[in-house]
Amino acid sequence: QVQLVESGGGLVQAGGSLRLSCVASGRTFSTYNMGWFRQAPGKERDVIAAISWRSGRRYYADTVKGRFTISRDNAKNTVYLQMNSLKPEDTAVYYCAADHVHFTGTDYEYWGQGTQVTVSS
Repeated sequence: QVQLVESGGGLVQAGGSLRLSCVASGRTFSTYNMGWFRQAPGKERDVIAAISWRSGRRYYADTVKGRFTISRDNAKNTVYLQMNSLKPEDTAVYYCAADHVHFTGTDYEYWGQGTQVTVSS
C-alpha cells in the first residue's frame, strides 16, 4: 500500500514557476514508477510527466516538454515537478501517482488527492 500527498500548488501569473512535491509512504518507493497527471474542468485526466524507477527514463507530454521537469529523491520518498514558463492553459488539478509496472497512460495503482494549480493571464 502506498499513500501519496501532493503539495506546492497555488496561484501564479503566466510566465511564472511552481514546484510540486509528492511524498510517498512506504518503504519501497524506489521500485515504483512515478507519474504526474493533470485534469482541467470538463477534460480527461492526462499524464504529463513520468519517471521510471528502473532506468530513470523520463517521459513528457508534448504540451509540457521543455517547460516542466520531473525528478525524484528516493531517500526522501519524494517526486517533484518543476514547472516553468507557466501558461493559463496549465490550469488544472495536478495529481501524482505510483505504479510498479505502468509508465505512461493512466493505469496507475496509487493516486494522491491532487493539488490545484491556477495560472492567471
